[in-house]
Amino acid sequence: MLALAALLLLATGPVSAALESPAADPAQLALVRRSEGLFLSARLPLEISPTVEEVLRKGVPLHFLWKADLIQSRWYWLDKTVASVARTVRLAYQPLTRRWRLSYASGTPGAAGLQYGLHQNFDSLADALLSAGHVSNWKLIDAARWSGAGEQRVEFSFALDLTQLPRPFQLGLFNQSSWNISLQKTLDVPDQISNEAEPALPDSRSEDDA
Repeated sequence: MLALAALLLLATGPVSAALESPAADPAQLALVRRSEGLFLSARLPLEISPTVEEVLRKGVPLHFLWKADLIQSRWYWLDKTVASVARTVRLAYQPLTRRWRLSYASGTPGAAGLQYGLHQNFDSLADALLSAGHVSNWKLIDAARWSGAGEQRVEFSFALDLTQLPRPFQLGLFNQSSWNISLQKTLDVPDQISNEAEPALPDSRSEDDA
């Protein structure tokens, strides 16, 4: 089984075999700097293994965590985190309707839980995974609170949040590579402001961001 073969080209951390990506369709990430701020678009072409699909069909949802940190390099001191954003995508199977449901929330799971503000239903797991691995025009920082001066970069990460699995599932999973799904990538912030509505991603579909 290919272990996220395409994502291996971009990842700097461990990658799992639970989600696969055909080598002909690699992950795509792009930043665009506009007058409104800094935006990220990404496509992580995902497939799921039969083992993980079986867990989903038994009613156990998966939570995918997206994070992006805007970092400013400082030669005279430690690098400064200018902004930090996160989003959680919850994937669940609905046995009664035999449909797949994605729920989106800003932020990371905490003690108070997440407030999911957008939900999408899909007839197939493949379509649900396509949307789960796609973000369009995700605003990382607003121009009103960002000077954009100096050398800056975005440290991006995508991971399956094992801490959100039921406790019995968590025991022993951390040592199983098929569940250790993560992707890390550093992106340079563009120097110039672009008039493009969205970074160009091959064959990208337009959809509302969560």
